[in-house]
Amino acid sequence: MNGEWVPPDLRDEVIDYVRYWSDRTALAKTQLVRWVEISRSKYYDWRSRYGKVNEHNAWIPRDHWLEEWEHKAIRMFYSTHPDEGYRRLTYMMMDTDVVAVSPTSVYRVLSAAGLLERWNKKVSKKGNGFTQPLTAHAHWHTDIMYLNLYGTFYYLISVLDGYSRYVVEWDIRESMTERDVEIVIQKAKERYPEAHPRLISDNGKQFMAKEFKEFIRFHGMSHVTTSPYYPQSNGKIERWHQSLQHECIRPGTPLSVEDARRIVEKYVDRYNNERLHSAIGYVTPRDKLEGRADKIHAERDRKLEQARARRKRNRQERENALTVKRMVCEKFDQSVKQKQAMLGSNL
Repeated sequence: MNGEWVPPDLRDEVIDYVRYWSDRTALAKTQLVRWVEISRSKYYDWRSRYGKVNEHNAWIPRDHWLEEWEHKAIRMFYSTHPDEGYRRLTYMMMDTDVVAVSPTSVYRVLSAAGLLERWNKKVSKKGNGFTQPLTAHAHWHTDIMYLNLYGTFYYLISVLDGYSRYVVEWDIRESMTERDVEIVIQKAKERYPEAHPRLISDNGKQFMAKEFKEFIRFHGMSHVTTSPYYPQSNGKIERWHQSLQHECIRPGTPLSVEDARRIVEKYVDRYNNERLHSAIGYVTPRDKLEGRADKIHAERDRKLEQARARRKRNRQERENALTVKRMVCEKFDQSVKQKQAMLGSNL
Protein backbone atom coordinates (compact mmCIF):
# COMPACT_ATOMS: atom_id res chain seq x y z
CA MET A 1 0.00 0.00 0.00
CA ASN A 2 3.01 2.29 -0.09
CA GLY A 3 2.84 4.90 -2.83
CA GLU A 4 -0.85 4.18 -3.51
CA TRP A 5 -4.06 6.02 -2.70
CA VAL A 6 -6.04 4.25 0.01
CA PRO A 7 -9.75 4.84 0.72
CA PRO A 8 -10.50 6.18 4.21
CA ASP A 9 -12.49 3.04 5.15
CA LEU A 10 -9.57 0.73 4.33
CA ARG A 11 -7.22 3.09 6.13
CA ASP A 12 -9.33 2.92 9.31
CA GLU A 13 -9.58 -0.89 9.02
CA VAL A 14 -5.80 -1.12 9.06
CA ILE A 15 -5.66 1.00 12.23
CA ASP A 16 -8.34 -1.14 13.89
CA TYR A 17 -6.51 -4.32 12.87
CA VAL A 18 -3.22 -3.18 14.38
CA ARG A 19 -4.89 -2.04 17.59
CA TYR A 20 -6.95 -5.22 17.94
CA TRP A 21 -4.09 -7.68 17.55
CA SER A 22 -1.64 -5.55 19.49
CA ASP A 23 -3.96 -5.62 22.52
CA ARG A 24 -4.56 -9.38 22.32
CA THR A 25 -1.13 -10.70 21.41
CA ALA A 26 1.11 -8.18 23.21
CA LEU A 27 2.99 -7.74 19.96
CA ALA A 28 4.52 -4.34 19.31
CA LYS A 29 2.52 -2.20 16.91
CA THR A 30 5.66 -1.59 14.88
CA GLN A 31 5.97 -5.33 14.26
CA LEU A 32 2.38 -5.54 13.07
CA VAL A 33 2.92 -2.49 10.87
CA ARG A 34 5.84 -4.23 9.19
CA TRP A 35 3.70 -7.30 8.56
CA VAL A 36 1.00 -5.13 7.00
CA GLU A 37 3.76 -3.76 4.76
CA ILE A 38 3.32 -0.05 5.37
CA SER A 39 5.85 2.38 6.71
CA ARG A 40 5.78 3.58 10.31
CA SER A 41 5.34 7.20 9.24
CA LYS A 42 2.32 6.26 7.13
CA TYR A 43 0.80 4.30 10.04
CA TYR A 44 1.11 7.23 12.43
CA ASP A 45 -0.23 9.57 9.78
CA TRP A 46 -3.24 7.31 9.26
CA ARG A 47 -3.78 7.05 13.01
CA SER A 48 -3.84 10.87 13.34
CA ARG A 49 -6.47 10.99 10.57
CA TYR A 50 -8.58 8.14 11.92
CA GLY A 51 -12.27 8.67 11.23
CA LYS A 52 -11.64 11.59 8.85
CA VAL A 53 -12.30 11.73 5.15
CA ASN A 54 -9.51 12.37 2.65
CA GLU A 55 -9.07 16.04 1.83
CA HIS A 56 -7.00 17.66 -0.86
CA ASN A 57 -3.55 18.84 0.15
CA ALA A 58 -3.04 21.31 -2.67
CA TRP A 59 -2.00 24.92 -2.30
CA ILE A 60 -4.81 27.48 -2.23
CA PRO A 61 -4.44 29.86 -5.20
CA ARG A 62 -3.20 33.34 -4.36
CA ASP A 63 -3.56 36.60 -6.25
CA HIS A 64 0.19 37.03 -6.66
CA TRP A 65 0.72 33.65 -8.32
CA LEU A 66 2.15 33.93 -11.82
CA GLU A 67 0.15 32.61 -14.71
CA GLU A 68 1.45 29.94 -17.06
CA TRP A 69 2.06 32.35 -19.94
CA GLU A 70 4.18 34.50 -17.61
CA HIS A 71 6.36 31.50 -16.73
CA LYS A 72 6.87 30.81 -20.44
CA ALA A 73 7.63 34.48 -21.18
CA ILE A 74 10.31 34.59 -18.45
CA ARG A 75 12.00 31.43 -19.69
CA MET A 76 11.82 32.61 -23.31
CA PHE A 77 13.30 36.01 -22.45
CA TYR A 78 16.11 34.35 -20.51
CA SER A 79 16.91 32.14 -23.51
CA THR A 80 17.57 35.29 -25.57
CA HIS A 81 19.57 37.00 -22.77
CA PRO A 82 21.45 34.14 -21.06
CA ASP A 83 24.34 36.33 -19.86
CA GLU A 84 22.20 38.68 -17.77
CA GLY A 85 21.47 38.19 -14.08
CA TYR A 86 17.92 37.56 -12.89
CA ARG A 87 17.57 41.04 -11.37
CA ARG A 88 18.64 42.78 -14.57
CA LEU A 89 16.33 40.49 -16.55
CA THR A 90 13.43 41.53 -14.30
CA TYR A 91 13.71 45.21 -15.12
CA MET A 92 14.56 44.58 -18.78
CA MET A 93 11.33 42.60 -19.15
CA MET A 94 9.39 45.28 -17.28
CA ASP A 95 10.76 48.13 -19.38
CA THR A 96 10.01 46.30 -22.65
CA ASP A 97 6.49 45.26 -21.49
CA VAL A 98 7.28 41.55 -21.73
CA VAL A 99 6.02 40.72 -18.25
CA ALA A 100 5.77 42.63 -14.94
CA VAL A 101 7.01 40.49 -12.05
CA SER A 102 9.30 40.91 -9.06
CA PRO A 103 12.96 39.79 -9.02
CA THR A 104 12.14 37.00 -6.54
CA SER A 105 9.50 35.61 -8.90
CA VAL A 106 12.00 35.60 -11.78
CA TYR A 107 14.51 33.85 -9.54
CA ARG A 108 11.99 31.15 -8.57
CA VAL A 109 10.91 30.53 -12.17
CA LEU A 110 14.47 30.28 -13.50
CA SER A 111 15.61 28.22 -10.52
CA ALA A 112 12.74 25.75 -10.97
CA ALA A 113 13.71 25.45 -14.65
CA GLY A 114 17.34 24.77 -13.70
CA LEU A 115 18.60 27.85 -15.53
CA LEU A 116 20.46 29.58 -12.70
CA GLU A 117 24.05 28.97 -11.79
CA ARG A 118 25.15 28.89 -8.19
CA TRP A 119 26.41 32.23 -6.92
CA ASN A 120 29.33 31.91 -4.51
CA LYS A 121 30.84 35.37 -4.58
CA LYS A 122 31.66 37.16 -1.36
CA VAL A 123 29.29 39.71 0.11
CA SER A 124 30.01 43.10 -1.38
CA LYS A 125 31.29 45.85 0.92
CA LYS A 126 30.66 48.48 -1.74
CA GLY A 127 30.03 51.91 -0.26
CA ASN A 128 31.20 51.19 3.30
CA GLY A 129 33.26 54.01 4.72
CA PHE A 130 32.64 56.32 1.74
CA THR A 131 30.14 59.15 1.44
CA GLN A 132 28.30 58.60 -1.82
CA PRO A 133 27.60 61.61 -4.08
CA LEU A 134 24.03 62.91 -4.13
CA THR A 135 24.16 64.71 -7.48
CA ALA A 136 25.65 64.18 -10.90
CA HIS A 137 29.22 65.41 -11.53
CA ALA A 138 30.01 65.63 -7.83
CA HIS A 139 32.65 62.88 -8.10
CA TRP A 140 34.63 61.85 -11.14
CA HIS A 141 36.69 58.67 -10.93
CA THR A 142 39.66 58.20 -13.22
CA ASP A 143 42.12 55.37 -13.77
CA ILE A 144 44.26 53.68 -16.42
CA MET A 145 43.73 50.17 -17.79
CA TYR A 146 46.34 48.23 -19.78
CA LEU A 147 45.37 46.87 -23.19
CA ASN A 148 47.59 44.18 -24.71
CA LEU A 149 46.98 44.22 -28.46
CA TYR A 150 49.08 41.44 -29.97
CA GLY A 151 52.10 42.11 -27.78
CA THR A 152 51.86 45.91 -27.87
CA PHE A 153 50.60 47.70 -24.78
CA TYR A 154 48.16 50.58 -25.02
CA TYR A 155 46.45 52.44 -22.21
CA LEU A 156 42.75 53.10 -21.78
CA ILE A 157 42.16 56.24 -19.70
CA SER A 158 38.59 56.70 -18.45
CA VAL A 159 36.61 59.28 -16.51
CA LEU A 160 33.52 57.92 -14.74
CA ASP A 161 30.79 59.88 -12.94
CA GLY A 162 30.45 58.43 -9.43
CA TYR A 163 26.75 59.31 -9.04
CA SER A 164 25.37 57.85 -12.27
CA ARG A 165 28.20 55.49 -13.37
CA TYR A 166 28.14 57.36 -16.67
CA VAL A 167 31.37 57.13 -18.68
CA VAL A 168 32.05 60.82 -19.18
CA GLU A 169 35.13 60.45 -21.38
CA TRP A 170 37.66 57.83 -22.46
CA ASP A 171 40.55 57.40 -24.85
CA ILE A 172 43.11 54.78 -25.82
CA ARG A 173 46.59 56.29 -25.64
CA GLU A 174 50.04 55.03 -26.60
CA SER A 175 51.49 56.27 -23.30
CA MET A 176 50.17 56.96 -19.81
CA THR A 177 51.93 60.16 -18.81
CA GLU A 178 50.27 62.92 -16.83
CA ARG A 179 49.86 64.78 -20.14
CA ASP A 180 47.75 61.92 -21.54
CA VAL A 181 45.55 61.94 -18.44
CA GLU A 182 45.14 65.72 -18.68
CA ILE A 183 43.98 65.44 -22.30
CA VAL A 184 41.21 62.99 -21.37
CA ILE A 185 40.08 65.07 -18.39
CA GLN A 186 40.16 68.20 -20.55
CA LYS A 187 37.78 66.52 -23.01
CA ALA A 188 35.47 65.62 -20.12
CA LYS A 189 35.50 69.24 -18.93
CA GLU A 190 34.71 70.48 -22.42
CA ARG A 191 31.75 68.11 -22.52
CA TYR A 192 30.43 69.39 -19.17
CA PRO A 193 31.99 72.85 -18.65
CA GLU A 194 29.70 73.70 -15.71
CA ALA A 195 30.94 70.70 -13.68
CA HIS A 196 33.44 71.19 -10.84
CA PRO A 197 33.80 67.65 -9.52
CA ARG A 198 36.08 66.07 -6.99
CA LEU A 199 38.51 63.90 -8.95
CA ILE A 200 39.26 60.51 -7.36
CA SER A 201 42.28 58.51 -8.50
CA ASP A 202 44.91 56.13 -7.21
CA ASN A 203 48.46 57.11 -6.29
CA GLY A 204 50.01 56.61 -9.72
CA LYS A 205 52.84 58.94 -10.65
CA GLN A 206 50.68 60.54 -13.32
CA PHE A 207 48.22 61.74 -10.68
CA MET A 208 50.90 62.78 -8.17
CA ALA A 209 52.82 64.99 -10.61
CA LYS A 210 53.08 68.69 -9.81
CA GLU A 211 51.85 69.65 -13.29
CA PHE A 212 48.74 67.51 -12.84
CA LYS A 213 47.89 69.17 -9.51
CA GLU A 214 48.22 72.60 -11.14
CA PHE A 215 45.99 71.41 -13.98
CA ILE A 216 43.32 70.36 -11.47
CA ARG A 217 43.40 73.68 -9.63
CA PHE A 218 43.25 75.64 -12.88
CA HIS A 219 39.98 73.93 -13.84
CA GLY A 220 38.35 74.50 -10.45
CA MET A 221 38.38 70.87 -9.38
CA SER A 222 39.63 69.14 -6.25
CA HIS A 223 41.64 65.93 -6.15
CA VAL A 224 41.76 63.07 -3.64
CA THR A 225 43.71 59.82 -3.86
CA THR A 226 42.70 56.38 -2.62
CA SER A 227 44.51 54.20 -0.11
CA PRO A 228 47.73 52.70 -1.51
CA TYR A 229 47.54 49.05 -2.64
CA TYR A 230 43.76 49.03 -2.10
CA PRO A 231 41.99 49.23 -5.49
CA GLN A 232 38.60 48.63 -3.85
CA SER A 233 38.63 52.20 -2.60
CA ASN A 234 38.26 53.27 -6.24
CA GLY A 235 35.90 50.40 -6.91
CA LYS A 236 33.48 52.17 -9.24
CA ILE A 237 35.95 52.63 -12.05
CA GLU A 238 37.60 49.28 -11.28
CA ARG A 239 34.17 47.69 -11.80
CA TRP A 240 33.84 49.59 -15.07
CA HIS A 241 37.18 48.17 -16.21
CA GLN A 242 36.08 44.67 -15.24
CA SER A 243 32.85 44.99 -17.23
CA LEU A 244 34.79 46.37 -20.19
CA GLN A 245 37.24 43.46 -20.12
CA HIS A 246 34.62 40.71 -19.73
CA GLU A 247 31.92 42.09 -22.03
CA CYS A 248 33.92 43.96 -24.66
CA ILE A 249 37.69 43.42 -24.94
CA ARG A 250 37.88 39.66 -24.47
CA PRO A 251 34.85 38.73 -26.61
CA GLY A 252 35.75 41.33 -29.26
CA THR A 253 39.49 40.42 -29.49
CA PRO A 254 40.66 43.64 -31.18
CA LEU A 255 43.47 43.16 -33.71
CA SER A 256 44.68 46.76 -33.77
CA VAL A 257 44.32 49.99 -31.85
CA GLU A 258 41.78 51.23 -34.42
CA ASP A 259 39.77 48.06 -33.97
CA ALA A 260 39.98 48.49 -30.18
CA ARG A 261 38.73 52.07 -30.39
CA ARG A 262 35.81 50.94 -32.56
CA ILE A 263 34.59 48.17 -30.28
CA VAL A 264 35.16 50.22 -27.11
CA GLU A 265 33.21 53.13 -28.57
CA LYS A 266 30.33 50.77 -29.38
CA TYR A 267 30.40 49.25 -25.91
CA VAL A 268 30.55 52.62 -24.14
CA ASP A 269 27.45 53.71 -26.06
CA ARG A 270 25.63 50.55 -24.95
CA TYR A 271 26.93 50.87 -21.39
CA ASN A 272 25.74 54.47 -21.06
CA ASN A 273 22.43 54.25 -22.92
CA GLU A 274 21.12 50.65 -22.93
CA ARG A 275 22.71 48.44 -20.28
CA LEU A 276 20.83 48.40 -16.95
CA HIS A 277 23.26 49.02 -14.10
CA SER A 278 22.73 47.06 -10.89
CA ALA A 279 24.39 49.65 -8.61
CA ILE A 280 21.91 52.43 -9.51
CA GLY A 281 18.64 50.50 -9.35
CA TYR A 282 18.77 48.81 -12.76
CA VAL A 283 18.46 51.91 -14.89
CA THR A 284 20.89 53.10 -17.53
CA PRO A 285 23.66 55.53 -16.49
CA ARG A 286 22.24 58.19 -18.81
CA ASP A 287 18.79 57.93 -17.20
CA LYS A 288 20.42 58.32 -13.80
CA LEU A 289 22.57 61.20 -15.00
CA GLU A 290 19.60 63.08 -16.45
CA GLY A 291 17.31 62.49 -13.45
CA ARG A 292 14.88 59.98 -14.94
CA ALA A 293 15.60 57.15 -12.46
CA ASP A 294 12.76 57.97 -10.02
CA LYS A 295 10.23 58.17 -12.84
CA ILE A 296 11.36 54.80 -14.22
CA HIS A 297 11.14 53.17 -10.77
CA ALA A 298 7.64 54.60 -10.28
CA GLU A 299 6.57 53.28 -13.69
CA ARG A 300 7.89 49.82 -12.81
CA ASP A 301 5.93 49.86 -9.53
CA ARG A 302 2.80 50.84 -11.46
CA LYS A 303 3.26 47.95 -13.88
CA LEU A 304 3.72 45.52 -11.00
CA GLU A 305 0.51 46.72 -9.35
CA GLN A 306 -1.37 46.41 -12.64
CA ALA A 307 -0.07 42.88 -13.15
CA ARG A 308 -1.10 41.86 -9.62
CA ALA A 309 -4.58 43.35 -10.13
CA ARG A 310 -4.90 41.51 -13.46
CA ARG A 311 -3.93 38.19 -11.90
CA LYS A 312 -6.43 38.75 -9.09
CA ARG A 313 -9.17 39.61 -11.58
CA ASN A 314 -8.41 36.57 -13.73
CA ARG A 315 -8.42 34.27 -10.71
CA GLN A 316 -11.74 35.64 -9.49
CA GLU A 317 -13.24 35.20 -12.97
CA ARG A 318 -12.09 31.58 -13.05
CA GLU A 319 -13.54 30.95 -9.59
CA ASN A 320 -16.83 32.59 -10.54
CA ALA A 321 -17.02 30.48 -13.70
CA LEU A 322 -16.42 27.32 -11.66
CA THR A 323 -19.09 28.37 -9.15
CA VAL A 324 -21.62 28.93 -11.92
CA LYS A 325 -20.73 25.60 -13.51
CA ARG A 326 -21.10 23.84 -10.15
CA MET A 327 -24.52 25.43 -9.57
CA VAL A 328 -25.72 24.39 -13.03
CA CYS A 329 -24.58 20.82 -12.41
CA GLU A 330 -26.35 20.73 -9.04
CA LYS A 331 -29.58 22.02 -10.55
CA PHE A 332 -29.32 19.45 -13.32
CA ASP A 333 -28.77 16.64 -10.80
CA GLN A 334 -31.75 17.84 -8.77
CA SER A 335 -34.00 17.91 -11.82
CA VAL A 336 -32.87 14.39 -12.80
CA LYS A 337 -33.58 13.10 -9.30
CA GLN A 338 -37.03 14.74 -9.30
CA LYS A 339 -37.89 13.15 -12.64
CA GLN A 340 -36.67 9.78 -11.41
CA ALA A 341 -38.78 10.15 -8.26
CA MET A 342 -41.86 11.05 -10.31
CA LEU A 343 -41.33 8.06 -12.58
CA GLY A 344 -40.93 5.80 -9.57
CA SER A 345 -44.12 7.05 -7.97
CA ASN A 346 -46.08 6.55 -11.19
CA LEU A 347 -44.90 2.95 -11.34
